Amino acid sequence: MKTSLFAAVVAALALAAVSVGLAQGEKKSTGKEVIYASADQLTFKDAPFPGISSATVWGDPQKGAHGQFTRFTPGADAGMHTHTNTLTLVVIKGAYLYRDEAGEKRVGPGGFIRIPGGHKHWSGGDPAEGALFYEESTGKFDKIDAK
Repeated sequence: MKTSLFAAVVAALALAAVSVGLAQGEKKSTGKEVIYASADQLTFKDAPFPGISSATVWGDPQKGAHGQFTRFTPGADAGMHTHTNTLTLVVIKGAYLYRDEAGEKRVGPGGFIRIPGGHKHWSGGDPAEGALFYEESTGKFDKIDAK
């Protein structure tokens, strides 16, 4: 079981590495080109939420399907919210903290979480390390505050 979970995480990371694309400037994709982005060349931009920044590597999160690296500063708190579209995340560094009605999860390096569109949850960054993760969605990114 652990071996198959490890293989799934490795496959998800490989998929993320292969799909990392349209690095800095290219915004359209035919889906037939090789896409590559070097981590040391990413430009992170502050999100409209405190302590959160992202670097888009393919697509356009404001318009549709996309992939991006996201950073949460230590202790970042995104509050309770939902997203219209499903998000798939793979943590690279630190820990993505997640909480919903089923409980809490600490998603560390190599960890994977898929959050269905419309699912109410809280998320944040580890208090000491924050978090760096790669995320993809088949639709545009939004954050809808929830109570």
